[in-house]
Amino acid sequence: MVDLKGQYQSIKERVDRSISEVIESTAFINGPEVHNFQKELEDYLGVKHVIPCANGTDALQIAMMGLGLKPGDEVITADFTFAATVEVIALLQLTPVLVDVDPVNFNIDIEAIKRAITPKTKAIVPVHLFGLSANMDEIMEIAEQHNLFVIEDNAQGIGADYTSKDGSKKKSGTIGHIASTSFFPSKNLGCYGDGGAIFTNDDALAHSIRGIVNHGMYERYHHDVVGVNSRLDSIQAAVLRAKLPNLDTYNESRRNAARQYTEAFKGIESIVTPTGFCDAGNSICDTCDCHVFHQYTLRILTANRDALVKHLSEHNIPCGVYYPIPLHSQKAYADSRYKESDFPVANQLVKEVISLPMHTELDTEQIEFITKTIIDFVTK
Repeated sequence: MVDLKGQYQSIKERVDRSISEVIESTAFINGPEVHNFQKELEDYLGVKHVIPCANGTDALQIAMMGLGLKPGDEVITADFTFAATVEVIALLQLTPVLVDVDPVNFNIDIEAIKRAITPKTKAIVPVHLFGLSANMDEIMEIAEQHNLFVIEDNAQGIGADYTSKDGSKKKSGTIGHIASTSFFPSKNLGCYGDGGAIFTNDDALAHSIRGIVNHGMYERYHHDVVGVNSRLDSIQAAVLRAKLPNLDTYNESRRNAARQYTEAFKGIESIVTPTGFCDAGNSICDTCDCHVFHQYTLRILTANRDALVKHLSEHNIPCGVYYPIPLHSQKAYADSRYKESDFPVANQLVKEVISLPMHTELDTEQIEFITKTIIDFVTK
């Protein structure tokens, strides 16, 4: 699904040198590499504050802690996503409110958000799923009308541009009140272990979060707020600094691979290919920058998706089913409030979706082999 070794070879000299320098310096925690990466990522995103932390799940949790959400407060998020999004809501004793997603772009459904709002609602967590920006114009309008926080889950979307209705562009993760991301190795910008970060343009919120990530300390041994231990280590920061200048190139490589996939599947009625947010049809326009294709995910309409997974495995082609069970059906998050009729899209997607290999080292020969194998299966 990813080729981290191939990507490493292209930046090997800089990565090896940077890691060696960290080891020589012994500044393993909060060293210069962390602070330099923070500043460089702020410049890249055009955001005032980046606060690195230990992983993407921590980033989401710390973002909610920084907002001062209280037990029982309701937080609306998508039913079709990875469990970390709802996990941290439950851990903080907030009340998760799962809603359905859009059948075309798989992101949180705007009308479902509106229906889910109650007097207890305090926040919305849109997930930029598979690398595609959610409809942030509509989400921010809803939040403003109801005085809600917006926490962007940008774990899969770093580097994506969102074009607002007025034509202006911002990076995903810089539009809401606060955002989180993950630097898990397979992400578009991944380190060689765990890592994450929080983004915000709010000075006071950034100050609060800087204390939370470091045991609640702003001054050593002075614990001003309840905090956690969640820091990005210097070696991971060094890896991320080596990769960050290549992020746009990495994302464009993914888009090029996505275009080749989509072109190969054109006219195959049983396959629905991904769409960009700026594109009303099932194609990827040449200028589309709203999708960074963390995953390239198909819907298989008339063939047996699970049989296709087996078929690809038999041909040594990796694939993934993200996600096989919607969150409302997971034992940990089951709730009598939910009815199956609330989630028609999520319940259908889990039967149809399949994600294909997607990384910066994919070449035309590999894509042709993958697509031919799939087409042969669904058209036989």
